Amino acid sequence: MTMAPPAPRENRHFPRPPGRRLRPVTGMNMEKERKTLDERDQMSELERIRHSCAHVMATAIARLWPDAQFAYGPPVENGFYYDVELEHRITPDDFARIEAEMKKEIKANHRFERIVVTRDQALEDARKGRLGAVCERPDRPSKFKLDLLEDIPPDEPITYFQNGDFIDLCAGPHVMRTGNLKAFRLTSVASAYYKGDENNPQLQRIYGTAFKNKTQLEEYFKMLEEAKRRDHRKIGAEMGLYTLDAEYTGPGMPLWLPKGTAIIEELEKLAKETEFAAGYVRVRTPHLAKEKMYLTSGHLPYYKDSMFPPMEVREDEEEKNATREGAGAPPERYYLKAMNCPHHHRIFAAEPRSYRDLPLRLAEYGTCYRYEQSGELFGLMRVRSLNMNDAHIYCTEDQFAEEFNAVNEMYLKYFKIFGIEKYVMRFSTHSPEGLGKKYVNEPGLWKKTEDMVRQVLINSKINYVEVPNEAAFYGPKIDVQVWSVIGREFTLATNQVDFAVPAQFGLQYKDRDNTMKTPLCIHRAPLGTHERFIGFLIEHYAGNFPLWLAPEQVRVLTIGEDEALIAYAKDLVAELRRHQVRAEADLSHDPIKAKVAAAEKARVHTMLAVGPRDLAAGKVSVRLHGKGHQGAKPKDEAIADILTAIRERRG
Repeated sequence: MTMAPPAPRENRHFPRPPGRRLRPVTGMNMEKERKTLDERDQMSELERIRHSCAHVMATAIARLWPDAQFAYGPPVENGFYYDVELEHRITPDDFARIEAEMKKEIKANHRFERIVVTRDQALEDARKGRLGAVCERPDRPSKFKLDLLEDIPPDEPITYFQNGDFIDLCAGPHVMRTGNLKAFRLTSVASAYYKGDENNPQLQRIYGTAFKNKTQLEEYFKMLEEAKRRDHRKIGAEMGLYTLDAEYTGPGMPLWLPKGTAIIEELEKLAKETEFAAGYVRVRTPHLAKEKMYLTSGHLPYYKDSMFPPMEVREDEEEKNATREGAGAPPERYYLKAMNCPHHHRIFAAEPRSYRDLPLRLAEYGTCYRYEQSGELFGLMRVRSLNMNDAHIYCTEDQFAEEFNAVNEMYLKYFKIFGIEKYVMRFSTHSPEGLGKKYVNEPGLWKKTEDMVRQVLINSKINYVEVPNEAAFYGPKIDVQVWSVIGREFTLATNQVDFAVPAQFGLQYKDRDNTMKTPLCIHRAPLGTHERFIGFLIEHYAGNFPLWLAPEQVRVLTIGEDEALIAYAKDLVAELRRHQVRAEADLSHDPIKAKVAAAEKARVHTMLAVGPRDLAAGKVSVRLHGKGHQGAKPKDEAIADILTAIRERRG
């Protein structure tokens, strides 16, 4: 079925300016949905600490600036925030003052008291300005709380949480007392539209973080400092891997330079070898398609805000007819490809299929285009042009467990190659309340496929957590979370089970009993996109790539200017390049210390220094980036070691 986004609610509390279009808030524009009570009950101890810190921060701001109007303040991945409307513009210069006020509230050790009220009482308190405040403000109603009250379902209890004289509309949960908050720090301030909708007021978003103790807090900020040093944008520029040219190619459209392209080609080689061995076949698809493709898949209108606007095209003959006969037929609409799956579905449909053809594994490094909001673009991590390690596996229900497990095993193989020691699979399921709205209305198929995925994860002993109400609209999914060597978390890729869209495209195969059946489809992308994965690898390795992945694998450094020595160095580079090794030579007049320093700065993995004695003995002096001198070796032995390390994808 085609999934449409919910119609936007005209907001009585914040009417849009005259002539401003009310946009549906969908896709990447939508703030995370309000948590259900069940989801709140499952909040971890750390999430409760951070949620409580958000309230204490709001308490401090309300005392310092009594005119503050608070929206909401949830715990988030690395801390918490609270959105506030305030005439005073909060800057980091204000943080010490706010933190000092927070410490007073923590020292007071007030209870977080849960208070159940009627809807009428809540509306009355909000109109008096009492919610999100330390006292009544009859001239300043709590306008955001009035709006948020309308989002609370009629059958859900309405609750406040009070700490000291601060009362807030909140479903909880919290820690017992403000004194339980031992370690926190405010971190940044940004702008955000209320509910993520540009038609609503723009608020100040104050971010902070909190941990169970000060040791964890300090470790976190040490990690952030190391993360700054490893920032892929900084290292990518230093190494000349890619560039972003907003003026000519547009924001979020990376241009890969030769050294960055070398990494891409190595990753594609790894993926193609691995997938070929696993029985995948490769396909190629165009970069755009007719509107009908995405209407059929359900991505239109559901995903429209994250797609580039359509192009309207008339075929030549249609253009002539339209000119002769007036308006003629409307032009065809084409969209840039935002995902590969509909194209692969059409490839499946291109030929009659039998159960003997299944499983059919179609793989492609497909280029997709997604219209991320400009404020969300971030280096290689959030872009508008992306190259995805995509594949779609069409299989029967009986084949599903084996196929899904094989995909998981592929992930584990990649984790070992890249030295990823910590990971977790986030298994996202549906919520029954979202059927027919957020999710395809097939309750039986949801239960069946979720049970199948859960059983595979249990049987394979893979580290996973189950997260309700975060599935894809057409089936359960798994988001693969990995941690870099410094402990920074990344979302690497997503696996999805699709039981709905193949039927929308009429995909069928003839089963053993001669009946036509619809296959299940597994969407998988173990290496994610080049952009996000290389961004992760840059930070994971701090630019110090293993030999097989290094943009410049070997640099030959000459010690002296003798013609025979120069010829020896050139022959050495030529031999390495005959074996597809990315090798260069530094034949400059610089002293060897300067040449080594330049190669180290460029993060060249292996340096082979050659001087008169090396020439006479047919040897090279081996030096590894960051590890120093490794001794002299016969030339042929050094080359053989390099080729073996590359072939085995070792460091």
